[in-house]
Amino acid sequence: MIDLLVKILINMVGVYVAVLVVPQIAFPAADDLLKLQGNWWHVVVVAVILALINSYLKPILKALSFPITLLTMGLFAFVLNAVLLLLVAFLADMINIKFTIGGFPPGFTADSFIGALLGSIVISLVSIVLGMLDRGRRIVT
Repeated sequence: MIDLLVKILINMVGVYVAVLVVPQIAFPAADDLLKLQGNWWHVVVVAVILALINSYLKPILKALSFPITLLTMGLFAFVLNAVLLLLVAFLADMINIKFTIGGFPPGFTADSFIGALLGSIVISLVSIVLGMLDRGRRIVT
């Protein structure tokens, strides 16, 4: 349970940094996060969706796409991460949270995919750095 909460916090920071860095990602609730006003909890909901997808759906899709990933020397993993981030945007739109990537949802364009690709790279980098800090917690307990 603690590990899932840590993943949610790490994803929350990753999404916030991605919103700041990637111009294609539009998430008005991220502006309210530091002030804890308005719809700041939307960032938490998106982080929960991202953590659940990364914990349960991503391992299955990685196993199924292993031959393609092997043929592309690992580059398909970036595409898979981008598609999963677009899935997060789609699911957030289904529950009326305004988290769009290059206009997706509703419209899917090349700008949407590039934004999702860049956003997934930023979220992955933040997750790696914060995950390294989390390893200290696992060793101590």
